[in-house]
Amino acid sequence: MKSQEVNKIISKKKIPDTSGVYLFKQNKDILYIGKATSLKDRIKSYFSSDLIKSRGMLLVDMVSRANNVDFLPTDSVLEAFILENELIKKHQPIFNTKEKDDKSFNYVVITKEEFPRVLIERGRNLDKENYAHAFGPYPYAPQLREALKLIRKIFPFRDTCKIGQQRPCFNYSIGLCPGVCAGKIPQKEYLKNVRHIVLFLEGKKKNLIKVLNKEMKEYAKELNFEKCSEIQKTLYSLEHIQDVSMIKKEGSKNSIRIEAYDIAHMSGKNMVGVMVVLNNGEFDKNEYRKFNIQTVDGPNDTKALREVLERRFSHTEWAIPNLVVVDGGIAQLNAAKEILPKEVGLVSIVKDSRHKAREILTSNNFEANNLKSDIVKINAEAHRFAITFHRKKRGKMPV
Repeated sequence: MKSQEVNKIISKKKIPDTSGVYLFKQNKDILYIGKATSLKDRIKSYFSSDLIKSRGMLLVDMVSRANNVDFLPTDSVLEAFILENELIKKHQPIFNTKEKDDKSFNYVVITKEEFPRVLIERGRNLDKENYAHAFGPYPYAPQLREALKLIRKIFPFRDTCKIGQQRPCFNYSIGLCPGVCAGKIPQKEYLKNVRHIVLFLEGKKKNLIKVLNKEMKEYAKELNFEKCSEIQKTLYSLEHIQDVSMIKKEGSKNSIRIEAYDIAHMSGKNMVGVMVVLNNGEFDKNEYRKFNIQTVDGPNDTKALREVLERRFSHTEWAIPNLVVVDGGIAQLNAAKEILPKEVGLVSIVKDSRHKAREILTSNNFEANNLKSDIVKINAEAHRFAITFHRKKRGKMPV
C-alpha cells in the first residue's frame, strides 16, 4: 500500500501529542518500532516529502510496505524509552535489525551479589551468566545514561561503592545510593529496591505501583509511618517523572547515526585510519574504531580509505549509519560510493590551505544542508582522532 494511503488511515486516528511508542505494521506483522516525545509529530514526519533525505532509504522502504500504524502512549519519555526496547526484544521487527544485533550496544545489568550493583555493560563484554538481569540492547548510549540517572533518582542503587567501607560513598550524600557501602540499609530492604528497578526496566509500571501500594499497606499495619512516607514519595516520583534531559536528547534535530573517516600518515609511513561516530548529535566514543593500514604502500589516501571502509562494512554486526563523511575530494567520494550500501548517505569534505572545510560534496542524492554543522563537527573530530592515533603509532606519544 502506498504511503499516501497509509497517511489517510492514520489521519483518521486521534494520535496524541504525548510521548509513547509507535508500531508500523504490514497487516499483523510489525515492521518497525520507535519511540517519540510527541507521537503526533513523529508519526506525521514519516510522511513528509523529505523522508528519503532526512532518514534514508531503509525507512522509506519500511513506510512503503506498511499499511497501518499503532501507538502506545506513555506518561514520560523515560517510559517510552524502556517500552520501545522491551517491544523490540519481544517482536524482533525486521527494520529494527540494527537495534537488536549490534554487539557494541549497551545493556543495563544487575549483578549476582549480596547487594547487587546496577551497571551499564557493553554488548561484546556481556556474559549473562554473571548477571541476575540484563536489559537491552540500547543503541544510543547518551540516552541510556540519562535514563539510568532518572531511574536512580527514584530508586537509589549501588554501582561502584564497596561493601564495608568506613565512610558512605559520595552518591549516598546526594541521595543516589541507599548507603549499602556503610551498612545504612538491610539486605532485605535493598533487594526490594532492586526488584522495583527490575519491574520498571521491564516496562511494568502498573505492576510496580501495585507492589508499592501493597508494601505501603504492610508498613501501615506495622505502624511504620516513616516507610509509608518514603513509598508515597516514590509513587509521586513515578507519576511525575522529570525527564527534561531525555526530551532534549530525544528532540535532537538530527535523531540519526553519522560516521566519519580520516587517514593519517607521514609520507606514507605509519599509515592509519579511523572511524568516529555521532549518535543523535553526540559523539559516542565507545564506538570509535582504529585501523592500521595493511594493504597500501606509499602515500595513497584514497586506497587507504577504501581499505578502511571495506574492513568496516565487512562487520555486518555493526550498526549501519545513516550518513558517512569522508575527508577529501571526488576521488575519495567515488571510492567510498563503490563500497557503501545504497541506503547510506555519503558526503566528502574538501579542505582549504588551512585545512578548514571549504566545500561539501554529496552523493546518493543526500541532502546535506540540514546536517552541515554536524558534518563539519564530525569531520574535525575524525581528523583529531586520526592524528592522535598516528602520533602514538610513530612513537611520539606513549601508547
